[in-house]
Amino acid sequence: MDILKLINEAEKDIKGEFAKIDDTCLFYSSKVLEAFQKHNVSEACFAETTGYGYNDLGRETIEKIFATIFNAEDALVRNQFVSGSHALSKTLFALLRPNDLLLSITGLPYDTLHEVIGIKENASSLASFGVKYAQIDLVADDFDYEKVEKYLKNNKVKVIEIQRSKGYSTRKSLTIEKLEKVIKLIKSIDRDVIVMVDNCYCEFVEKVNPIEVGADIVVGSLIKNLGGGIAPNGAYVVGNKALIDLVGESLTLPGEGREVGPTLGVNKALLEGLFFAPSVVASALKTSVLTSCVMQRLGYKTNPLYNEERADIVVDIQFGDPDKLIKFVQGIQSGSPVDAHALPIPWDMPGYDDQVIMAAGCFTQGSSIELSCDGPIRKPFIAYMQGGLTYEYGKLGLIKALEFMQNEK
Repeated sequence: MDILKLINEAEKDIKGEFAKIDDTCLFYSSKVLEAFQKHNVSEACFAETTGYGYNDLGRETIEKIFATIFNAEDALVRNQFVSGSHALSKTLFALLRPNDLLLSITGLPYDTLHEVIGIKENASSLASFGVKYAQIDLVADDFDYEKVEKYLKNNKVKVIEIQRSKGYSTRKSLTIEKLEKVIKLIKSIDRDVIVMVDNCYCEFVEKVNPIEVGADIVVGSLIKNLGGGIAPNGAYVVGNKALIDLVGESLTLPGEGREVGPTLGVNKALLEGLFFAPSVVASALKTSVLTSCVMQRLGYKTNPLYNEERADIVVDIQFGDPDKLIKFVQGIQSGSPVDAHALPIPWDMPGYDDQVIMAAGCFTQGSSIELSCDGPIRKPFIAYMQGGLTYEYGKLGLIKALEFMQNEK
């Protein structure tokens, strides 16, 4: 296999896809810049607060910027969130009370939420507090509109949870077009139900966001798309102001809520990461498109195909063989800037039922906007690849992975 020839031929086929990505990048770059200017970002916003974190100008400005970008009433953007899963957990605990009903209409949620909800038993789960749970599976990579309608007409649901990205499943990630259709249906039946969207991996991929099609509250991580590879941690929640206030009190404490939370000098990194995010997301998308095109040429099934509409930055490659999956992931690690010498192996990862192999030679631990690749060791043995701070580094990472696979045969 002549890897460079394969890459060069693939790049000729994907020029049209790259042009679409560049157009979206310019759209969001303009939106971010206008939000920075509207809210008067200045050097004073970079100042550090400690202790209680009262009167943090930078924190308040960042939250106004996020609300503006999403066209939301309000936003909560905090480095106190450990991860996107943590932000999702705090949001669910903020919105749900004993005997309330949580409904997932995208089937089984991501593995890390199983103990949060109580799908997997945990004494601190929502179920342990009397919150009820039900789910409706997707059908042919779309919502089961008939079942959703029937369920809502026969049950009083407090919160509907929608996970846009595929997680460790074989389905396609959900586009804004599909999201808009199902939210219109939901609100036509019950305007009071809270529609909560897990937007991880999806930000700045399409020109319309979930708030703009009727979602009440949207959650995402800052070590994914909107952190631009610069934010060291944190997550965001945007949406209805009253709901955001509840999440703020869930994160800190009732009565103080969003008024506390020291930023400890992180504001500059959050602002700078957001500023670079449109370009970084574009690079990740280009890396995804290239990977999909190349792996298709090699005979592997990829999702999405290189010329399909994308809803997030993730591309999955179905190997059908655990050894091939492991070698590809190890190859991505060998193309990383950090710990390239390390050899990842499958291991028992907290929150997951199956062993997981993960390549993450990242500057920020767990940062999946940086080039990373992972997958559970279970059939059909799929590698989930995402990120790439620049297209050039993403391309080099893919080349290293292909070389590793070729040399290991």
